[in-house]
Amino acid sequence: MQTAATLRFVEEGMKVFDRDRHEIGKVEYVRFGDDDPDTPEVEAAAPNTLDTRQRTLVDDIAAAFGADDDLPEAIRQRLLQQGFVRIDANGLFAADRYIMPDQIDSVSGDGLLLNVSKDELVKKH
Repeated sequence: MQTAATLRFVEEGMKVFDRDRHEIGKVEYVRFGDDDPDTPEVEAAAPNTLDTRQRTLVDDIAAAFGADDDLPEAIRQRLLQQGFVRIDANGLFAADRYIMPDQIDSVSGDGLLLNVSKDELVKKH
């Protein structure tokens, strides 16, 4: 089982392989988890930077998930807290998927190897 620190080695454009070593897509976006999920970033912001920090957080969420996602709030929060990799899935009608750090088996020059199947990943609808 990998930790969120594994995300440091993941790069956009890397190939992604499921546990059976089938290529399932490429890394499209990497987001590191919140350092302390019990303390939201906006709480630590100085009063004159609060609006900027809120916009930045909203912008980050929009970049991470896209404007048209319909992920349940509990899953979205888990992804933001732990960090994740969003992959552009192979196939004409394939939905993008999200990889959590504990679903990563290894990262190498060949790409990202998962310890789960494509169907076990969170899917963007």
